[in-house]
Amino acid sequence: MTVAIVDYGSGNLRSAANAFERVIREHMGHDGVTVSADPVVVAAAERVVLPGVGAFADCHSGLAAIPGMLAALQTAVIERGRPFLGICVGMQLMASRGLEHGIHLGLDWIGGEVTALKPAAPVGAAFGFLATRLPHMGWNELVIDADHPVLHGIRTGDHAYFVHSFGFRAADPAVVLAHADHGGPVTAVIGRANLVGTQFHPEKSQTTGLRLIANFLAWQP
Repeated sequence: MTVAIVDYGSGNLRSAANAFERVIREHMGHDGVTVSADPVVVAAAERVVLPGVGAFADCHSGLAAIPGMLAALQTAVIERGRPFLGICVGMQLMASRGLEHGIHLGLDWIGGEVTALKPAAPVGAAFGFLATRLPHMGWNELVIDADHPVLHGIRTGDHAYFVHSFGFRAADPAVVLAHADHGGPVTAVIGRANLVGTQFHPEKSQTTGLRLIANFLAWQP
């Protein structure tokens, strides 16, 4: 198995790579993880992981700045149907558009848009502070909304680690596989066909994250 983690100048790639390498060694006895900015490597990979940290537009621009990378992702993921995992902004980039600092087109692989989190009726607002703070940062409980192979063994109440101020609003609620609560529902996992994405960071989510990575590596969509 070859797993390509896309290097486009966004995200803690070493942390993500370490988590994938650990799972592959423990479950498969070898290491097939490549961190690469080479579109040829990405297009040929059997599985593709797109991490992302920062603003939606900056991450999309980072991908577009690598000649051939957007085409390589389209070839591997959409045309060849290779399993794809987007992490944090990498998940958000699957949306039709993002509304952070303007309107910016996404990959449009899963219909929806990325909008600012707006916690509803935060406790303490009358006293001039937000009990439900932004960004949504730290550990939070997952609520599982749908059965999916990447969530095998992960249950409602399991914890994952989030860091974000914008969230994915899916056009079709059926693609939301799990959510968390942060002054209202926050999309935590989305998926359709060979695509899956997590708003939280699996590489920072300890047992929950390692299980999700193992499930992704075994997944045959």
